[in-house]
Amino acid sequence: MTKFRVGDQVTGSAGPTFGAHAEYVTVPENGIIALKPAGLVPTDAVAVLDGALTALPFLRDAASLKSGQSILINGASGAVGTAAVQLAKHFGAVVTGVCSTANLDLVKSLGADTVIDYTAQDFTELGQVYDVVFDAVGKSSYIRSRKLLKPGGIYLTTVPSLPILMWMLVTRIFGKTRAKIAFTGLRRAKAMALDVKFISHLAASGHYVPVIDRTYNLKEAASAHARVQSGRKKGSVVLTLHDPGE
Repeated sequence: MTKFRVGDQVTGSAGPTFGAHAEYVTVPENGIIALKPAGLVPTDAVAVLDGALTALPFLRDAASLKSGQSILINGASGAVGTAAVQLAKHFGAVVTGVCSTANLDLVKSLGADTVIDYTAQDFTELGQVYDVVFDAVGKSSYIRSRKLLKPGGIYLTTVPSLPILMWMLVTRIFGKTRAKIAFTGLRRAKAMALDVKFISHLAASGHYVPVIDRTYNLKEAASAHARVQSGRKKGSVVLTLHDPGE
């Protein structure tokens, strides 16, 4: 008895593996894979998972984000950031997003209650405090951000480093706030597959909007990578097997 049949449309992730872009990929049926909801077009099915598979375990598991809590998301216009804004609102949090001038309207449209332009203001100097500070781009630090945390508050970063690992250990024992990092790509495939299903159905029901910066065909993979590395993309860059204009 198998979970999938020939012809099923599926969505998922290859996980933390190395490789190249290709027209075909094989994954085990007990891998990070789930049936694609009928209401979700393939391009959106790809984009919706890009940042959300990272943001979801950070907010739900590492932060235990609850309704009514406040969260600041630094890097709110990237793949992880746009996912975090929407997921935090889904969990009932009060959301402050930090991004550049060009992306203020985008982040606000995704549900952020307050948006801070980092080119005009230093979000660490505004005197506001939060239950959670989520640095989705690894541009800040626990040292800079801990004054933004309420007692019992949590600082999260997606970028591993010796300082954050040290502060994780220290704040588990001392202090009124916590520093954390989550290695989301190393979770068990079963748990990640459940997240794929949850995120996909959230998007198919209209409660999550995949943000696509640009779509490239497979022959333009180098240009797609250059766009990602530029640091100016909004949401996700998607590769397709056909011309995006078709």
